[in-house]
Amino acid sequence: MSKIKVLGVDMAFENMGLAFAEVDVFTHEIAVVELRLVKTEARSGKQVRKSSDDLRRAKELMAALVEASSRVDLAMAEVPGGSQSARAAKTLGIATGVLAACRAPLVEVSPEEVKLAAVGKKTASKEEMRQWAYERHPEANWLTRKLKGQFVPLSDNEHLADAVAAIHAGVLTEQFRSATAMLRSLSA
Repeated sequence: MSKIKVLGVDMAFENMGLAFAEVDVFTHEIAVVELRLVKTEARSGKQVRKSSDDLRRAKELMAALVEASSRVDLAMAEVPGGSQSARAAKTLGIATGVLAACRAPLVEVSPEEVKLAAVGKKTASKEEMRQWAYERHPEANWLTRKLKGQFVPLSDNEHLADAVAAIHAGVLTEQFRSATAMLRSLSA
């Protein structure tokens, strides 16, 4: 077994980016196999309770993560942290709770680790992260639309780019090195 299936997750309440990849346990080479964006949209109207709608959206995210993480050997994600408002704190808690439903062993990476692994600086912008991801993994099924006869990438790719970068950061962790060392010794 020289390759393992890995899931990169960019967890947020409205948009969850999922990146499926194969990682070589010897070379740590990463091949992105599939990208998927899970969007949850708030329902409006007087008949919809905010708390009920939040619960529905959390269930949608959890179902998608459980399904995705059941297909891989290992998952890598930036666990959300920090908020500026009560609403943001609530959605952050929901997103963290959804991550707890991950079926695969989870390698946690920090926002700084993700940006450093991708762009090489802690202050990388969303655009820099997207550009890095497009150049590093042109084989991936990035979200596009047709504009004047050309396919152009969508801004929603920021979530997918972060999911890919989470894999790149996860591969650099001691936790990943330990896991793959065990796999290498079993293959020998």
